[in-house]
Amino acid sequence: MSIGFIGLGIMGDGMSRCLLKKGDKLAVWNRSPAKCEALKAEYPDSVTICKTPAEVITTCQLTFVMLSTPEAVKEVYEAEGTGILAGLATALEDMADGVGSGKQIVDCATLAVTDMERLFSQVHGKQATFLEAPVSGSKGPAAQGQLIFLCGGSETLYTAIGPHLDAMGKAKFFLGPVGAGTKMKLCVNMTMGSMLAAYGESLSLATSSGLDSKQLLEVLGLGVCASPLMALKGQKMIDGDYAPNFPLKHAEKDMRLAIELGALCQVKLPVAAAADDTMLAAMSAPDMPNKDFAAAYEAQKYGFKRGWAASIPGGRNIMAGFKTVVGGVGGALDSARSVTNQLAKNSKKEEESRQKEESKAGEAKSPRPVEVK
Repeated sequence: MSIGFIGLGIMGDGMSRCLLKKGDKLAVWNRSPAKCEALKAEYPDSVTICKTPAEVITTCQLTFVMLSTPEAVKEVYEAEGTGILAGLATALEDMADGVGSGKQIVDCATLAVTDMERLFSQVHGKQATFLEAPVSGSKGPAAQGQLIFLCGGSETLYTAIGPHLDAMGKAKFFLGPVGAGTKMKLCVNMTMGSMLAAYGESLSLATSSGLDSKQLLEVLGLGVCASPLMALKGQKMIDGDYAPNFPLKHAEKDMRLAIELGALCQVKLPVAAAADDTMLAAMSAPDMPNKDFAAAYEAQKYGFKRGWAASIPGGRNIMAGFKTVVGGVGGALDSARSVTNQLAKNSKKEEESRQKEESKAGEAKSPRPVEVK
């Protein structure tokens, strides 16, 4: 029986090819049909192109879903008559015993925890099994079968599809109920985005102070600051090579979701917020959102105070970039930051109150000076 695969973008294309190399047969659907046709041309006997996501679901027992944004996920799941949920409903109706369709959905997108929990509820409502499996890794690891799967939901399904996950990845983790995998993914991508911003600031400072940026990379590479991220992106940042492996707009989306999760957990994330500001600033220039997330360095390289985007035809001043609503996310991000800022203010007030109490206690214990006549 074929395995379903919905979404053949930057990540899904490489992942599906790993399954084909393993020997699996696939039934595929993608919003841009050309991706399906290219895959079919390479694997004519192993790929079946479906007209809708619903057709993939009704054709296959197990379906992997890899879509890029929350908006795309909602559209593909909920499209009336043609979406994933419609396919699950049809499969359930076709079952004579009414016990369940036996359908299995593995969603690999990076979403908000509430979005992933909604998908679980929707799929479970159609008597199908759900596993969240967001991945750590970008275009290269996806093509090489070197992803890291961060899973939550049905542990039975996680165990059953182990060979498929192994074909696409170098490691897999079962982390608990639905939402746990997403939380882990947001922690990972928040760390990655913050590290990239720190490397960018270091390169900017080195260049602005007259140092050779390539020598900086060499020095960093010999010490504790060395990392696969720096090895992968450092020289590309210097060269301005931003061919997309992980688009900036998606990296910023993940940073924003992490900040929002921090606000819900009442955790201050000032470093992540500053890194996200850098990404938003870079995205204020034309075409930058679709470039690799290393392109955030372009904002740092030219210096925020000088207005880097103003030097680009059609660009906007960088200071406006900090306050501009990018892709409709500014309101939610400001809301999350306001919670973070309030936490910081409360912490400061508590510290000041503690210091005053300690000062009063110290005065009470200190002996009064004896007056000498």
